[in-house]
Amino acid sequence: MGDMDGHLQKGITFKVEGRYDEALAELQQALNEDGSTAEVHRQIGLVYGFTGLFDESMEELKKAIDLEPENVSALYDLAMTYAMLGMYDEAREGFLHVLSLDPAHEHAKKQLAYF
Repeated sequence: MGDMDGHLQKGITFKVEGRYDEALAELQQALNEDGSTAEVHRQIGLVYGFTGLFDESMEELKKAIDLEPENVSALYDLAMTYAMLGMYDEAREGFLHVLSLDPAHEHAKKQLAYF
């Protein structure tokens, strides 16, 4: 299990640094260690989103949500992806879902004001 966490942390670090190929490589290793970890799928989804692979991004974020239906971060990230793609009904629904789980979620409140 420790290996998965190490690869996940390295992947996040590379993502933050904008080193997306290296981030994906580390996150893929984390996935190989434990494919049932929602955070790994969420991070892969974010990297795909940052690199313009939006279909793949949404697929990974949905996998994270399937694994952890109340993962507010993954739900918020998916709603943001919908918003970026002009899928406004889906975005609005996503932000409302986030707020139903976390009524104090400031980012979701701000985003919802646009819809």
